[in-house]
Amino acid sequence: MKKRHFLSLAAIAGVAPALSHAQASQPSKSSKSSGPALLTVTGAITKTNRGAFDPVLDQMMGKQKLSFDKAHAFDFAALAGMPAVTIKPTLEYDKKPHELRGPLLTTVLQAAGAATGGKVAMRAVDGYAPTIPFADLTKYRFIVATHLDGKPMPLGGLGPLWAVYDADRFPDMAAKPVDQRFASCPWGLYHIEVQA
Repeated sequence: MKKRHFLSLAAIAGVAPALSHAQASQPSKSSKSSGPALLTVTGAITKTNRGAFDPVLDQMMGKQKLSFDKAHAFDFAALAGMPAVTIKPTLEYDKKPHELRGPLLTTVLQAAGAATGGKVAMRAVDGYAPTIPFADLTKYRFIVATHLDGKPMPLGGLGPLWAVYDADRFPDMAAKPVDQRFASCPWGLYHIEVQA
């Protein structure tokens, strides 16, 4: 047997038990994300595809005092694969309308089997975490924006995800100064806790 072939087989044999253990403790592949998770939904949900909070791997969540025993994680492909809605709100940063596109937030929460009667706490990477009634998510038609003006939103800007709505279309919000319309819209969204 050639040395390279032998070493390859040995490496595979050494990794196989760890992989089989990891696969046994994971949800089915049909519900598993194929890319890195961008959005983790926890709390009052019934459809999960990842395990509990891991203090070693979930460092940012730990620093922001999050903990959970079950979750549904969405990667970019999962979110981009949902039916998209396009909105064109006037943004506070340049006072101009911009096109934002992504699935309705209620569609994302439905995919996680979220309870619908309570509140939702949405957390940004900087720790900003507004809590709003589920009814307001529906009323204002919040989206999980993945694209701004036709391009995916980068980390370090407003993305890669932004929970946002078209404030211009709702008289109660359009009456406010533009810099006060988006207090419940965290950019850099990465975690949602559904509160029953």
